[in-house]
Amino acid sequence: MSPMITAVVAFLLDAIIGDPRSKFHPVVLIGNLISTLEKILRHELDTPMTKIFKGGVLVCIVVISSWLIGFEIEIFIRQVPSLAAQIFIQALVLSFMISPRSLSDAAREIYFLLEREDLVHAREKVGWIVGRDTQNLNEAEITRATVETVAENTVDGIISPLFFFALGGLPFAIAYRAINTMDSMLGYKNEKYFYFGRVAARLDDVANFIPARVTAILFICAAMILKLDYKNAFKMMKRDASKHPSPNGGWAEATVAGALNIRLGGMNYYFGEPHFRAYMGEPNESLEAAHILGAIRMMYTATILFL
Repeated sequence: MSPMITAVVAFLLDAIIGDPRSKFHPVVLIGNLISTLEKILRHELDTPMTKIFKGGVLVCIVVISSWLIGFEIEIFIRQVPSLAAQIFIQALVLSFMISPRSLSDAAREIYFLLEREDLVHAREKVGWIVGRDTQNLNEAEITRATVETVAENTVDGIISPLFFFALGGLPFAIAYRAINTMDSMLGYKNEKYFYFGRVAARLDDVANFIPARVTAILFICAAMILKLDYKNAFKMMKRDASKHPSPNGGWAEATVAGALNIRLGGMNYYFGEPHFRAYMGEPNESLEAAHILGAIRMMYTATILFL
């Protein structure tokens, strides 16, 4: 089976049917496994080193289990007599690992709310896709949060799973999705997860290292195709990518900021506490709802280029 054909079919399936919300969705099942193991392994009275060790045990169990499930699915697919059916089944499973449609839908919904000047519901919706406090955000801050999310999630929600699928088929793609899910559930620098989630967070950083930089290059090419400021995208990538607190997040955000001639980053609030994130790009244009559509177009163009 051609990985490229399978990946293209997976992308088309995602575009047509989206990411179905179901308790049997593979990512939901992975999340349930993580939650169950956390209840068994994490104890508040453990020493920091014990928490790191147990967090590492959880990571090993989840990654190995996910890889084995992907391997068993691949074995099952090979038994199917029809090549077309093999490609369809593999593409269907892969489509659960990527999320361009759901990312686009969430961002577009916020765009339309901003266009209607419905800040109350726009704040509520953006709160579903970011971890920061959103109850007091204005239009520019809502736009910034949405563009940052689209840029960063192009890496871990689209390019990374496709990258690992290209490397090792469904076992690698599913294992990557497990790594990313663990980071989203455990990779917090708060008292609860600072030690227990450390291995999960570090492994996610390693997994996304190459895809993040590939995505930045794809964004520059996308900016060229879309007649955006691709020269500034390259300039901001070189200047600002390393300023992000994540070793990978800045590559996508800085490049998108440069292409759209806007500035991302700034003051965010988490549980009422202020946290400043380094600026990405220059404020040549004021942040407004239309920039969300620009980020979505860049996301889709980069995805198609990678395919």
